[in-house]
Amino acid sequence: MRKDSLRGRFFAKVAALAICCGAPAAASTNDAYDEVNLAKERAAIAQFQTMDQKLQDAGWRLATGNAAFCENAIPATGLQLQDLASYAKPDIARAALGMTGSFAVQTAASGSPAAASGAFPVNREITQISGVDLNLWEARDRRDWRRLKRAHDWMDSELARTRKLSVTFANGEMVTLDPDMACATRFELAARNSRAVADGQRVVIGAGFDGFDYSLDAFAAGVAHELAHNLLRHREWLDRNGRKRRNVRATEREADRLMPWLLANAGYDPEAAATFMEQYRPVSGAVLFFGGSHDKWQDRADSVRAQLPLIRQLMERENAADWSVHFQRQIDPSEGL
Repeated sequence: MRKDSLRGRFFAKVAALAICCGAPAAASTNDAYDEVNLAKERAAIAQFQTMDQKLQDAGWRLATGNAAFCENAIPATGLQLQDLASYAKPDIARAALGMTGSFAVQTAASGSPAAASGAFPVNREITQISGVDLNLWEARDRRDWRRLKRAHDWMDSELARTRKLSVTFANGEMVTLDPDMACATRFELAARNSRAVADGQRVVIGAGFDGFDYSLDAFAAGVAHELAHNLLRHREWLDRNGRKRRNVRATEREADRLMPWLLANAGYDPEAAATFMEQYRPVSGAVLFFGGSHDKWQDRADSVRAQLPLIRQLMERENAADWSVHFQRQIDPSEGL
């Protein structure tokens, strides 16, 4: 059975505060933020951001480590924003974080241009991106994720257009970032579930996902499984060919087999893909995996390990595991076109 981890129990407390992404109202029944324990609010936000940082770090390594083999690599900086309009109680969050506007640093992925600059500590307030004041964009009073998506879309478009991104902070300082190339997938932490899903453009990991309690390599393996779905365009394939059980299983198996390739190119231990299979035990009905007996789980771990000899051979010979050339697909990607 799935364990009730300390992290999961702590997150239940986080969700009761003014944290973003559709959480309930703040801890106080009085809307006046001066009566809310702002220290607890800051702690809740910090806990969420710590988990998000772990996700962004893994996602960045996987996306950049495999950029040479992706069909749709894009320039990226590793910077993720937060918008207080997406919080349940923006005024409380603003007071807790000491902000005057609505935009700030959420994360700067480890190893990214944003992190390397040293200019993007968590919660540092941002006023402009490439000369545009994001605070002037219209948003609803609370729980509005659309403006944040628009801001990230704007960053992507500017990077594609100019290969640079300028960021202006509340103190007037401006920093310009030169991007690295990354596979075109966003990584998002969802506040209120334990699922891991891929929708073709995003990898979304729930804050209750048990993989957060695993080693860094095993956690990255879970993220790699979802990234594999996007890189192999499984959602598009299922849209064309239907989500019959055999089709879903075929895409799951293919994503399993690509996991160690993605891990190896990102500098993780590719064996962690099999380790993850052996650690993760969903009850049933999870999106990440279909239900099955222990033997089926062992079969999946074995299918992952069957990829390791070729991966290691390629890493030793070429210092890269080019899955765009050497990975054998199990489904026909052109089927249904």
